[in-house]
Amino acid sequence: MATILYRIGRWAFRRRRLVGGLWLGALLLAVVAAAVAPAGEEEDLSMPGTESQKAFDLLDERFPQSNSQGAEARLVFRAPDGQLVTARENRAAVDETVGSLDGGDQVASATDPYESGAVSKDGTIAYSTITYSADTVDLTGPTKSALEDAASRARDAGLTVEIGGSALESEEAPGGTTEIVGVAVAAVVLILALGSLVAAGLSLLTAFVGVAIAFGLVSALTVPLGLTSTVVILALMLGLAVGIDYALFITSRFRDERARGRAPEEAAGRAVGTAGSAVVFAGATVFIALVGLGVVGIPELTRMGMGGAGAVALAVLVALTLVPALFGFFGHRVLSRAVRKAARPGGARPAPTAAARPGLGTRWARFVLRRPVAVLVTAVVGLGAVALPALSLELGLPGDESKSVKTTERRAYDLLSEGFGPGFNGPLTVVVDTSSQSGDARATTDRVVRTVRGVDGVASVGDPVLSRAKDTAVLTAVPRTAPNSGETKDLVHAIRGAVSGLEAETGAGILVTGTTAMNIDISEAMSDALLPYLTVVIGLAVLLLMVVFRSVLVPVKAALGFLLSVGAAFGVLVAVFQWGWGADLIGIEQTGPVMSLMPILVVGIVFGLAMDYEVFLLSRMRETYVHGASPGEAIVAGFRHSGRVVAAAAVIMISVFAGFIGMSNPTIQTMGVGLAAAVAFDAFVVRMAIAPAVLALLGHRAWWLPRILNRVLPNVDIEGEALNRHTSAPAAELGAAASQRPVGRS
Repeated sequence: MATILYRIGRWAFRRRRLVGGLWLGALLLAVVAAAVAPAGEEEDLSMPGTESQKAFDLLDERFPQSNSQGAEARLVFRAPDGQLVTARENRAAVDETVGSLDGGDQVASATDPYESGAVSKDGTIAYSTITYSADTVDLTGPTKSALEDAASRARDAGLTVEIGGSALESEEAPGGTTEIVGVAVAAVVLILALGSLVAAGLSLLTAFVGVAIAFGLVSALTVPLGLTSTVVILALMLGLAVGIDYALFITSRFRDERARGRAPEEAAGRAVGTAGSAVVFAGATVFIALVGLGVVGIPELTRMGMGGAGAVALAVLVALTLVPALFGFFGHRVLSRAVRKAARPGGARPAPTAAARPGLGTRWARFVLRRPVAVLVTAVVGLGAVALPALSLELGLPGDESKSVKTTERRAYDLLSEGFGPGFNGPLTVVVDTSSQSGDARATTDRVVRTVRGVDGVASVGDPVLSRAKDTAVLTAVPRTAPNSGETKDLVHAIRGAVSGLEAETGAGILVTGTTAMNIDISEAMSDALLPYLTVVIGLAVLLLMVVFRSVLVPVKAALGFLLSVGAAFGVLVAVFQWGWGADLIGIEQTGPVMSLMPILVVGIVFGLAMDYEVFLLSRMRETYVHGASPGEAIVAGFRHSGRVVAAAAVIMISVFAGFIGMSNPTIQTMGVGLAAAVAFDAFVVRMAIAPAVLALLGHRAWWLPRILNRVLPNVDIEGEALNRHTSAPAAELGAAASQRPVGRS
């Protein structure tokens, strides 16, 4: 592989105008495709095969006039202090508000709180439920404005009015201030790491090209593949992070080769042949981890994985072709100022000074070699301590209760909890399908009502609503506890257990659904899928790393280290979002369960990125070891050549992920905290402390491979051994290369 990539690098360097033109053309085509593509529709989170989803599907079939997962709004009214909402003036204001909405565009119904009994026992709070014929994302601007204007008129009458439900929900688009800050930090880190504005700009430019093409493709495929804005956000986030890292790694190797005196084209070829091999396999691990999200069975998660994997694949292609092409355009300006000065006639070479003063990476590697046990124990115990809160991990999906108290949705949630109990915000829907039974359907429905009412924890059960064919009944059960509480989760299981006997007796189908039940089903499915997902992804990645490093122990060490870093990241999520430690610092006002999708997402994304650092750092160690160095010398060489680059890449990725913490969406905040923490632990503790300590203790055994595997596994030559037999020796002096024709011209 090294030889093939070497040829690609040299070809891209020579044909830089062609390569640049092709990528520019691809960029323009992607932008045009995105511009002319029709806008897609956001889809509700679903989990095919769960009881909740089966019930939603049945409701859509038996109640075609309604949308079981359509938009809904709750206008919550509160009378002024000392007054009742049933007073004549207040009632008139409520009736006028509800009447102005009933029959409006996209409005299916608007309930009268006084006729439907939607008034609290103390008479101070009432609500009206506005149901819409369209999903949330399909509601028009005038429809939403009508809702807000109606609430405003009721406020003018002296009432406190808040709006809950899904009608006013909106997706937070990428490209805000927080992401810009993350990119700015990445730019500063690149300049400090490379010592060249041109080199830093090259890495950012290539990353932006890859991200722009990925954005265009995802936008163009939105309708055909049913992609959502969440897929776009993940693709942008991953494409930007890995795009910068991959370009940085190849640029750093190109500069090393130039410093050794190699001609520009040769240096570009060797950079792509060696560092490019690491990029290919690092990208492959990320690709495997993201595509593996499909095993969970949630369509949205599968689409997110595919979108992210596509962005990563584009980043790899850009790094292997566009980056060496830009080396040809920018010429010596890619090098640091010190190296450019040394390349001039009479310039002093900086090598002796560098040798006299080892860098931080070299000093750290030598420290680990002297005290491997102490470093290993300290790192493992530290990560273990940080991971302890993960034992209390609770999963759920965020609702209005997790939003800021500054939002009307959160204030409506609090008013409903105050007036009707905490469980009112998470009602359960029981669907009774009597189409296949031979007995009295009404009698069966009445038995279900009595059974559900008798379950401990149920506050109330509404009267059943029958379908037109009278073969399906729907009834609403209100829990006594909040939607995300453990008691409500137990209640859902208790109701399902209580009605299972009736199913056997009557032959009717009885399903429990609703937003709360769906969230519970998805959370449990996530927990059940985590172990199989880990097994598949880690197993495939260990095989891949075994091929790359031709070792058994190195891939196993990499996988175990990853589990430590992910455990610590879960501990941070629990401490911040469940326990509230430091929550005020990032604007979290309400603690609660961790988003149910987060463990799978963190595992999938971070595993691939963690293997990036493993490949980047250990490929240089492997290369040095294969060329005859001792295990200790190989560790020092790996940190001397790649330690700074890996540290810079990690800081860049952390800054990109941390940029999402400032967004108001709690889901995105959770993703930002989890990914930033996981990358920090994995890069700086696992890869830079635990990995060298373990390698130091193992010595030559770290690179041991059984003979049978040595014969079976393909030799991908990531260390570039074949290049030494097929490429010319470096020039005697860098100055000789500098005196050649300027590489910035064709």
